[in-house]
Amino acid sequence: MSSTLLEVTRGSHEEVERLERLIVKELQNEGASSKERLFQSHRVRFMIEHIVSTTNKLVEIYEDKDNARKDEIAALGGQTATGTNVFSAFYDRLKEIREYHRRHQSARVIDAEEEYEQMFKEDPMLDFSGEEASGRYLDLHQFYNMYINSKFGKPMDYVAYLMVFSQPQKIPRKRKMTRQYKEYTINILEYLISFFERTEPLKDLDRIFSKVISDFEEKWAIGEVEGWENEGQENGHVSQSDVIDLDYYSTVEELMELGPEKLKEALAALGLKTGGTVQQRAERLFLTKNTPLEKLDRKHFAKLPCGSNQNGNGDVQFHKQEDIKELALVEAKMKKLCELLEEIIVRTKENIVKKQGMTFEEIEKEHEEEDEQAESESDEEDQPIYNPLKLPLGWDGKPIPYWLYKLHGLGQEFKCEICGNHSYWGRRAFERHFKEWRHQHGMRCLGIPNTKNFNEITSIQDAKNLWEKIQKRQGLHKWRPDLEEEYEDQEGNIYNKKTYADLQRQGLI
Repeated sequence: MSSTLLEVTRGSHEEVERLERLIVKELQNEGASSKERLFQSHRVRFMIEHIVSTTNKLVEIYEDKDNARKDEIAALGGQTATGTNVFSAFYDRLKEIREYHRRHQSARVIDAEEEYEQMFKEDPMLDFSGEEASGRYLDLHQFYNMYINSKFGKPMDYVAYLMVFSQPQKIPRKRKMTRQYKEYTINILEYLISFFERTEPLKDLDRIFSKVISDFEEKWAIGEVEGWENEGQENGHVSQSDVIDLDYYSTVEELMELGPEKLKEALAALGLKTGGTVQQRAERLFLTKNTPLEKLDRKHFAKLPCGSNQNGNGDVQFHKQEDIKELALVEAKMKKLCELLEEIIVRTKENIVKKQGMTFEEIEKEHEEEDEQAESESDEEDQPIYNPLKLPLGWDGKPIPYWLYKLHGLGQEFKCEICGNHSYWGRRAFERHFKEWRHQHGMRCLGIPNTKNFNEITSIQDAKNLWEKIQKRQGLHKWRPDLEEEYEDQEGNIYNKKTYADLQRQGLI
């Protein structure tokens, strides 16, 4: 039985739905180790790519440019060119199905869900170098060697390079105008893209770069790209800081007063030769006052470097400007990737600093321990905690040692009636609870102050009896200010508070 276009459409929709369910199932099981989470992300990315490719096929079917789908639907409805009705078409199709199953009686039913799970269950093959350590660190040694052996770089150690490679705007602009620097930036961008795709497979790098390009175009148009200021302004592709307005000068002698350096910069900005005396430079520049660059004699233009293309009009500066813009865009993409990988860059620098104080044997041992830890990390976390004695858990989530359990008496139970018969395990917890909120609330409900006299008392009746005794004792020896507080008059006579107040009211004192 041949597969029809409608059957392909149905199967494609079913495949997309099945992949979506598998993605949800995959993401619900969070990986225990960083390596497992990375593999999980790549499996999900592979499923998403599968969905995208299947959806593109469905879009082509629904567009139906060759009218194949329309013809098949018409055939199902009996609207065929031969004039067969709908019932004949139905019974013909039914006959085909019966014939197919008669020939394949032993065909088994395949569980599609199980088949798809097995297809995407295998861990992807990720190509990480030993220095990258499964995506934990960057490996920039190749680019470091290119940097320190180039004219645009300078000698420094690898740790210092990790701090400056993401800042191309600090390199002088004159040193960037070489093929060597362009190859360096393109190679390092390709490496960062590859590393980012291997470590962050679920992030859409194309969308990130589209935002970078749009921001770059806006800044380039107004000449505000960092490191390339005034390069992309619209009038003539020429830096406005180097342009001389020739309308203010009527003779060559007036131009000569600007000096050789200013004239040289103005000629270079226009793509003209910059050599010769001050007078020759001024004469060459003065030619552009009334003559457009396109009509100027080619002998006045500077020669292009080897490998460059020059059009018939001698438009040198336009070609150079396009190269500069392309290089600046590569730098912008590289800086954005460095921002996204900032945490890994810092981790790489810390790892290099740590390795500088270690011997070769220690480094090899550390690599072995990291591999063993990565392999056993997931197994240890997946296993249930073995705790037959019901010991309390420590700070690491594992049961505390039994000797520590016995030392602190955590098997002894203390109940406090004032706290609502709450149980406290261990002598230390029991002594501490007298200052905690639960016991203080219980004493406050009884109307008894929670002082040191009531420590170790857990019975409500005992607390009440003790409070009555304290009150009685305070009643016998209680200080009475109206009888015992002394007052002295102007003559030196001593009275208690009550007598002094009575005599004062009578006006005798």
